Amino acid sequence: MSAPHPAILDYPFAAPPAPGTTLAVAPAVHWLRMPLPFALDHINLWLLEEEDGFTLIDCGYGDAPTRALWETHFTTTMRGRPLVRIIATHYHPDHLGNAAWLSRRFGCPVTMTQTEFLTAHAVHDERATHGPPDIAALFRAHGMSAEDVAALAARGNRYRHGVPELPSSLRRLLPGDEVGAGGGSWQVIAGYGHSPEHAALFSVARNVLVAGDMLLPKISTNVSVWPSDPDGDSLGRFLHSLTAFEDLRPDALVLPSHGLPFRGIPIRVAELRAHHDARLAELKEAIIAARTPVSAAQMVPILFRRPLDVQQRFFAMGEAIAHLNYLWRRDRVRRTLADDGTLRFAA
Repeated sequence: MSAPHPAILDYPFAAPPAPGTTLAVAPAVHWLRMPLPFALDHINLWLLEEEDGFTLIDCGYGDAPTRALWETHFTTTMRGRPLVRIIATHYHPDHLGNAAWLSRRFGCPVTMTQTEFLTAHAVHDERATHGPPDIAALFRAHGMSAEDVAALAARGNRYRHGVPELPSSLRRLLPGDEVGAGGGSWQVIAGYGHSPEHAALFSVARNVLVAGDMLLPKISTNVSVWPSDPDGDSLGRFLHSLTAFEDLRPDALVLPSHGLPFRGIPIRVAELRAHHDARLAELKEAIIAARTPVSAAQMVPILFRRPLDVQQRFFAMGEAIAHLNYLWRRDRVRRTLADDGTLRFAA
């Protein structure tokens, strides 16, 4: 018999753990929260108890405030016991930032998908069109102003700020793998679009999903197009990835990387699909109303109706391209190359 379908998202925990403390959210699973130095000001990390120490899922941003909190956890939460395994859901700096530091300190392996591991190194080392100049060229081709391109270029490689060093090797995760952690088995569920090969983890016995950034309770995770795949269908891949989560029990406890844990996977997946459908419809209407071909930069205010700082403009531009590519690849809009060298979209 299937589990009852909740009518709204259920939040079993009213508030996050205070800095330097944890909350038990499931058998042998503890919730930590770490700060982030930008608008999305926190990340949730998950510490699983083992007989000989702990497994850590995601690591936090690689900066001094986060590492100071880790020092507190080493003596209080972990009581001097070691990390025996680090699992990174994906390569983004709030998830991988302290992986090499923690791995070296405890002599434990870093486990993640190979695609995320290699992407981390490409971004850090600015290889294979993963550097700031490549991003600037992509955004310029999609109509970003010279002023905004210059502001992005002036930031340099921000990834290195959050990931000062990288693990040199990994234990590889593959979609469908079963990972032993916390005294139980966790199935790897791959997600695409937000990052190249994101790994969420589901425990059937606990009915718990460590969702990473694939299922967030209040916001839609960023889905962008980047220079290594400029014509890519990131949004299509993300929406397709959600299907795997729809197959899980609706009363599963979801442990997201941002926000509060919740129950109600089918509701949240439906909300995410509806959100992107609405944004795509608004873009199509705006393109029709414009009467002349438009660039992705011109469509950013359609998707984001608020002032954006430099960090936010970076992600907003990638997301605008992803939505326009989705429409273009399904023949819902045309893409042309204008005389000034910018890519433009028309009905």
